[in-house]
Amino acid sequence: MTSKTAIKIMLGLLVTVILFHLSIVFKLVPYDIAWGGRLQNDEQMYVFEAISISINIFLIVLLLIKREFLKPFIPLKVVNILLWIFLGLFALNTVGNLLAKTNFEKYFAILTLASALLLWVILREKKSPHSPDTSGPPGEGS
Repeated sequence: MTSKTAIKIMLGLLVTVILFHLSIVFKLVPYDIAWGGRLQNDEQMYVFEAISISINIFLIVLLLIKREFLKPFIPLKVVNILLWIFLGLFALNTVGNLLAKTNFEKYFAILTLASALLLWVILREKKSPHSPDTSGPPGEGS
């Protein structure tokens, strides 16, 4: 799988996750199935959902910079470091989801594991997805 494909899949997953969190905010989905079943009231739910949606939007921005769809206002080295941090968080979240109180959230371990693997594919690519291939012998491709 290419980095370009992994980024497209990640963007699709993140938009889906944001829509899910918005459905909790608008009470289309009960909040007791999210956050490990630990939310006690609407106020907690609004705070946690706002944080979650913000983090997901931030990750989308990082991926758009990585893919060069957005002008980099953060150095690419910083983007890569932040994406490595997200990879670690997704790996830890996979374990957390497996230990959740609700079966619904346990199934999210599949999503967090897939996200970690997709970020691995994105980050293992050393060059920019739009950079010309200079891996051939000197003088070729110039």
